[in-house]
Amino acid sequence: MSRRLVNITLDNLDDLPRRCRRCVFWELDPVSGERALDSGDPGLEKEAWISGTLLEWGSCGKIVYVDGVPAGFVLYSPPLYSPRSVAFPTSPVSADAVLLMTAHIIPEFSGGGLGRMLIQGVAKDLTRRGVKAIEAFGDLKWEEPSCVVPAEYLLSVGFKTVRPHLRFPRLRLELKTAVSWREDVEVALERLLGSMSPERALRPV
Repeated sequence: MSRRLVNITLDNLDDLPRRCRRCVFWELDPVSGERALDSGDPGLEKEAWISGTLLEWGSCGKIVYVDGVPAGFVLYSPPLYSPRSVAFPTSPVSADAVLLMTAHIIPEFSGGGLGRMLIQGVAKDLTRRGVKAIEAFGDLKWEEPSCVVPAEYLLSVGFKTVRPHLRFPRLRLELKTAVSWREDVEVALERLLGSMSPERALRPV
């Protein structure tokens, strides 16, 4: 079974699940998001967001393929690019961190460590770009696929709670440890994340 992790681009954006491909929960503020849904073309807004973020900031997502089949993805960006982030009770995201917006593993591929692989890919990318940490809003009451990552999953791959909340705590994964090791980045991140096994392995987010 071959696994391949690639950056999200306009060329492979359609490999996201249809629901996620048309979702602009994180990319637009609540009012603009509703307007996009009413206009009937949120997919176009998603494409515009990906295009603009790639041009202005760089890589903002990854897709994992298993034997050539898209099995999951993750999206991330500076909080400035995610208007929805300020609507959370535990906002704002720290100034030195990038926001892990959302992630999803196709149900038939869950439990195989792909969730951890996605986080490792994000961490490797951001470490190379000099980012100090990844933060995310977790959902403590997650029960079914949604736009917010299960807090249980984030904790299982090394995130720590930095601002508690009964429903949406803000969690953080420090990358400075990986940067300080004078070894290959992949080896360092394997030390940081590789020994942790996610509980429920990022079942759909």
